[in-house]
Amino acid sequence: MARNNKLSHISIPELSLVLLVGPSGSGKSTFARKYFKATEIISSDVCRGLVSDDENNQAVSADAFELARFMAAKRLKHGLLTVIDATNVQPESRKDWIKLAREYHVLPVAIVLNMPHEVCQARNETRPDRNFGKHVIPQQISQLKRDLRNLREEGFRQVYEIRSEEEAGILESIIRTPLYNNKKDEHGPFDIIGDVHGCYDELYMLLEKLGYVIDKEHAELISAPQTTDANGYTRTRKPLFVGDLVDRGPASPQVLRLVMNMVNNGSALCVPGNHDAKLLRWLNGRQVHLRHGLEKTVEQLGAEPPEFLEAIKSFIDGLISHYVLDDGKLVVAHAGLKENMQGRGSGAVREFCLYGETTGETDEFGLPVRYNWALEYKGKAMVVYGHTPVPEAQWLNRTIDIDTGCVFGGKLTALRYPEKELVSVPAIQQYAVPARPIGYNADSRLSASQQYDGMLDITDFIGKSIISTRYNHNITIREENSIAALEVMSRFAINPKWLIYLPPTMSPVETSKLPGLLEHPAGGLEYFREAGINKVVCEEKHMGSRAIVVVCRNEDTARRRFGVEGEGNGVVYTRTGRSFFTDKALEQLFIARINAALEQSGFYDSYQTDWVCLDCELMPWSAKAQALLQHQYAAVGTAASQALPAVTAALEQAVRNNVPAELLLEKYRNRHAQVTDYVSAYRQYCWPVEKLEDYKLAPFHILATEGKTYFDKDHDWHMTAIKKICEADPAVLLATTYHTVEIGDAESEQAVIQWWANLTAAGGEGMVIKPYTFLSSDAKGLIQPAVKVRGKNYLRIIYGPEYDAPENLTRLRSRGLGAKRSLALREFALGMESLERFVGKEPLQAVHQCVFGILALESEPVDPRL
Repeated sequence: MARNNKLSHISIPELSLVLLVGPSGSGKSTFARKYFKATEIISSDVCRGLVSDDENNQAVSADAFELARFMAAKRLKHGLLTVIDATNVQPESRKDWIKLAREYHVLPVAIVLNMPHEVCQARNETRPDRNFGKHVIPQQISQLKRDLRNLREEGFRQVYEIRSEEEAGILESIIRTPLYNNKKDEHGPFDIIGDVHGCYDELYMLLEKLGYVIDKEHAELISAPQTTDANGYTRTRKPLFVGDLVDRGPASPQVLRLVMNMVNNGSALCVPGNHDAKLLRWLNGRQVHLRHGLEKTVEQLGAEPPEFLEAIKSFIDGLISHYVLDDGKLVVAHAGLKENMQGRGSGAVREFCLYGETTGETDEFGLPVRYNWALEYKGKAMVVYGHTPVPEAQWLNRTIDIDTGCVFGGKLTALRYPEKELVSVPAIQQYAVPARPIGYNADSRLSASQQYDGMLDITDFIGKSIISTRYNHNITIREENSIAALEVMSRFAINPKWLIYLPPTMSPVETSKLPGLLEHPAGGLEYFREAGINKVVCEEKHMGSRAIVVVCRNEDTARRRFGVEGEGNGVVYTRTGRSFFTDKALEQLFIARINAALEQSGFYDSYQTDWVCLDCELMPWSAKAQALLQHQYAAVGTAASQALPAVTAALEQAVRNNVPAELLLEKYRNRHAQVTDYVSAYRQYCWPVEKLEDYKLAPFHILATEGKTYFDKDHDWHMTAIKKICEADPAVLLATTYHTVEIGDAESEQAVIQWWANLTAAGGEGMVIKPYTFLSSDAKGLIQPAVKVRGKNYLRIIYGPEYDAPENLTRLRSRGLGAKRSLALREFALGMESLERFVGKEPLQAVHQCVFGILALESEPVDPRL
């Protein structure tokens, strides 16, 4: 125990459970308020008050401490320092807090206020609310002194004792020191190197391949490569070893010399492996079995001088169990690490870092069966580890095992961070035979992640959730919307492995006040003008269905990148995730045509990719909405076309017979004309589909390819790039007509308005107005990525044949767009986020969080006619 000895500063770990220990009146609450934030302090008296309205009610102590423990657990779970303000003078009361600290892998600290009896008694006499007997304080002081010297044995990592008011007054501050594993201020770049196991030649070759200059003979680093980041800063790369430097290989001492040289010079980092820990026990004279390669290391060290062995002992003993780096984005541990252990300090954490977790069973080779913690990992940090040799380093839920079995004849692998690039060198020879064959039972052609992508955790997709997006604010998904989306995704959606994106809904322009019109381009131009946009693109709105098309160069790409086998090399799906084609063979013929156009246009080579995701319109509308046309639109049109001529004829006869029905006749003539226009409008969307060429696909966004999204490209770029693809197969692919408009240029604006008028007069649906840049924002955040301007006759399909009657237009002009536009922005942000996550090779579960969110938002109560 460390007595204060009139220190002005004491240090505690930044993440710890601090127990204030002392009798009533020793000044614990005052001390806590002076040195800790109010939110960090959990007071037993305050908890008594919360459960009984009386802070001195000893009868509710059990409930009060239950509440205190609950609050402390929540704080420790979130990695927050917590202070317990209670007497804590009995070992039994401290035992529960020690147990809690161990449960959350934090360091327990005791600050003992061992004040004289007279001081405590005098302070309590000034507090009329403290009316307990005079025997209480002497009893508490006696209990404290009895076990004071045993606090470290109880489990406290640090103990500080303050024995007088003078010592308490001298203390100026409590310094919070980062844990040794906290390297969050180190941002790399790093070259994380897998288990070396004494393979010095291979380590030398790998470092040389990575750009390091090594004096191989003397095992010293001469120079390290440098990398220039996206901001133009040049940084020196740093090797980071995942442990198991020794055993089985031919040159463990040389590996140790080189790594020790680099780490001691501050040029590298290293975490310990279980083989390194076992070597340390042997060096310390502990009884260990010389097997599993340790016998080779011991033999090799036999020729080394004693001072080198002492240096090895000091080096391994000083290694930290794991490191948390780059603002918490990267964790490196020998056997990996669960999220709730990252950045924590306990024996259990160190044990997991060295050995991982086992099920308690042994396999047919007599080896422990390891629990696959990475399969359930959902942490935000990337975890890089080794320990278990694998044939290939593969990502699984933001974790990657880079022990590729060099000592067993595999290869030595490094992961370059933040590039996430794997670099390997083959083993020169096989130095040892594994007890269990590497890759045993790994007979699937799918990656480790893809093998489990078909099984999603339902708890991630029910209840309220908040999704963080990089292009907008956090987006909340309500529980009732999640339930509706779950049904769609589980019953109707395509194979979820294809489902990497869903497009957003689109808001119409502001309601027009022009006679006979509900929507007009002037409203869209004015919206973007007010948003500060000075240039827009106006694209023809096709008479089809929104479709997302994913095309892979071949089926091997579909397996390798999407984890899909036996379903062809692409898919076409609707904006709600359903398959566009009911005939799978027809879909694959369609995909083959698009794939051929991509090949012929040189797209794959130009973009250095073997897959692409396109946002498109697929025509005719009748191909997907045949039932809707027949049972809703055509039914109305047919009934009205049959009935209204008869009604009109009867009224005409009545007028000829001098019946005063002229106004009624005019009304029904208008209705007949409106129905005629209505039928003509929906027929524009229908044509027979008898062969593949009867389909027309009009792409308008290149959304993503391997390793890249295209949200940074303007719409002119997208349309130009797509036109080149369409020219390779104009029979099926249709390049969209568009115009660029300078906002504020009256001539430019009038020209596009006239183009819209001509387009809609000829039966076209209308146009879409987009900011020239794909992403546009103002002080409030993202602005609408697009607004649609629909033609007068097309709106008859939406609102009914008679929507443009004056009395109906008056009512429709009161429509509100706020909910629709809010929905459009949220879905737009989620769609971009899902693609960024997929391109960044995040777990499919993280991608589907966004896709599922869009489906959930679609069940919000928004007028579907907008």
